[in-house]
Order: sequence, then structure tokens, then C-alpha cells
Amino acid sequence: MTEAADFNPVKNIAEVELNAWQHGEKFSAQIGSFGRTLGLQKLGCMLTVVQPGKAAFPYHVHHANDEMFVILQGTGEYRFGGKTYSLKPGDVVSAPAGGPELAHQIVNTGAEEMRYLGISTTIWPEAVEYPESNKFLVLSRPHPSGDRAKAGLRFIGRREMSVNYWDGE
Repeated sequence: MTEAADFNPVKNIAEVELNAWQHGEKFSAQIGSFGRTLGLQKLGCMLTVVQPGKAAFPYHVHHANDEMFVILQGTGEYRFGGKTYSLKPGDVVSAPAGGPELAHQIVNTGAEEMRYLGISTTIWPEAVEYPESNKFLVLSRPHPSGDRAKAGLRFIGRREMSVNYWDGE
């Protein structure tokens, strides 16, 4: 349990430390996670800044965690469950946990940078499915730092990599 003296319960978005996140030509963002710095244990929050023509993450769906996004600045598209929705400042969008029919992605299609808050539950273990690339990610438990790359058991694979339950026994 977090003690009141251990943290400041107020955080200004302008003070969130952003880290670069990029892959190829399609994915580029600056991301700052700050739920833990606010003392939150079961709710995550991050600020995402995306330049025009880019997305922060591939089209995906969480099997355990619900997400909600609040668009602060810029315009774009929200790909959700096979449909596309226009986004503008003030929009709040949901990404419920589920199967590939609930996959989602935010893309900055505007002319200026897009900023949004991502708010989510933090249920462990977690599985994330990527329907367009036929991949999945499994995370067994969080790392105390919140760094997902350092999570307990972390595996990215494809369904066809599956082995029989008794393989090697």
C-alpha cells in the first residue's frame, strides 16, 4: 500500500517525462507512463504524443485489460472492431478487453501532433493479440518499475508456434 508521504497525488501533463518509441515508418510516438507515480496500483495512465501520419501501436486487443483514451489535441482515426471513427479533441473512446473483434488502434491522420491519455486497468496476467500480424504477447506479472520489457514471464509468438501440452515431458 502506498503511504501518503511517498508520492505527490497531483501530476501536470506538461511534467510527464516522455520516452521515444519507434519502429519503421508507421510507428512513432513519445510515451510517458505516470499511473504508478500517482500511487495507483490497479489503474494505469499514460500520455501518448503521435506525429502526423503515425500510430503509436499496431492494431491489437487486450484479453484482460480495458482501455479508455481521451483525445487532448489533434485529429485522427480510431480503428475499432473493423470500423473507423474520426477523432478530435475532447473525444473519449473505449477499448474493452476481448477477442479480435474488439481490436483497436489510434492513427494520427491530421496535420499537427496528436496527444491523448490512455487509461487502463492493470490486471495480470495479460495477453495481447495482434490480428493483422497473427501475433500474441503474454505477460505474467509486472516489473516493479512498470517496464513491460522487464515483466515476469514475457513471450511474443504466433499461434502456429504452439506445442502439445506433453511435449518434452
